Amino acid sequence: MATVPPKPTAEQSDLSALKGHIPLIGLTGGIGSGKTTVSDLLAKLGAGIVDSDLIAHQVTASNGPAIALIEEQFGPGFITANGALNRDKMRALVFAKPEARKSLEAITHPLIRQETIRQALQLSKDGAPYLVFVAPLLIESGSWLSLIDRLVVVDTPEEIQIKRVMQRSNLAREELQGILAAQASRHERLKHADIVIENQGTLRDLESEVASLHQEILQIQKDQLSSS
Repeated sequence: MATVPPKPTAEQSDLSALKGHIPLIGLTGGIGSGKTTVSDLLAKLGAGIVDSDLIAHQVTASNGPAIALIEEQFGPGFITANGALNRDKMRALVFAKPEARKSLEAITHPLIRQETIRQALQLSKDGAPYLVFVAPLLIESGSWLSLIDRLVVVDTPEEIQIKRVMQRSNLAREELQGILAAQASRHERLKHADIVIENQGTLRDLESEVASLHQEILQIQKDQLSSS
């Protein structure tokens, strides 16, 4: 039986410390593509999931670490009565003013990265067979592609994306198209993809694709162990 390589210590603060010790999988796709459904299915199969959207909500939740900085930058009107980010008001602002988006990201991105690293190191320490980093802007960030072992793209035609999001939220089509425009194009995502999950059919179809993906990643893990 192959010997499991020693896991990085909690003091190591860079995700590159995990490279070669555990498969690092990037999971991305446009809004409404089904990333969360795919990551939920992988989690049920035992994957360690680090979701940047969930972390972003945590740091901007009631009295989260980003709140004081956001209030200082944008004013108290962008904070709700219970101390959380007023998402509707901020969404409208960054949609109208791209420079506001950059100011918000300058506050939230370092906090998101810090929590991403903490969660990844903990999941590795806890024995997850592989890590999945769920990030809608994974390709756009520029830094992920050199770190991950495989990039998985959940692919869905744009019109299906829009229909799904409009069914689950009160966003107008114009707002959704603005969000889509700020993300990498479908063509750009597919160009970088190592593995494509087609999400246009039934949940059963998706479950089958995810099960195959899980086995493929476990093989990467075996290959890493055998070469160590």
